[in-house]
Amino acid sequence: YFIYSALEEEIERNKNNPVYAPVYFPAELHRKAALEEDLKYFYGSNWREEIPCPEATQKYVERLHYVGKNHPELLVAHAYTRYLGDLSGGQVLKKIAQKALQLPSTGEGLAFFTFDGVSNATKFKQLYRSRMNALEME
Repeated sequence: YFIYSALEEEIERNKNNPVYAPVYFPAELHRKAALEEDLKYFYGSNWREEIPCPEATQKYVERLHYVGKNHPELLVAHAYTRYLGDLSGGQVLKKIAQKALQLPSTGEGLAFFTFDGVSNATKFKQLYRSRMNALEME
């Protein structure tokens, strides 16, 4: 949650920056709201008080903010790794989590793995990669 919050804050800061704008897909990819939904399901409405940010996570969060402010072109690598990984292997993990945690078939607790804005993952990943590969990098 802390990582996606920081990543998405920096993505929003740089959404019009030409080094990031072509791969700006918030409706399709952003996970913060889905994570909040899942955390509420697992921990209740006080989940924010229940979950501290580990030191190692905080260092990554700080790095994401540094990158977003000073080297926004590097956000592309962070976003690609997180989101396309979630969209790919995450679908396998969704099934594993649902079975292992005995979650309901209605999807509660699995919002993170649900990409309502992506109707065809393979085509979306191709689009994302083609835009990423066309970015002007210095």
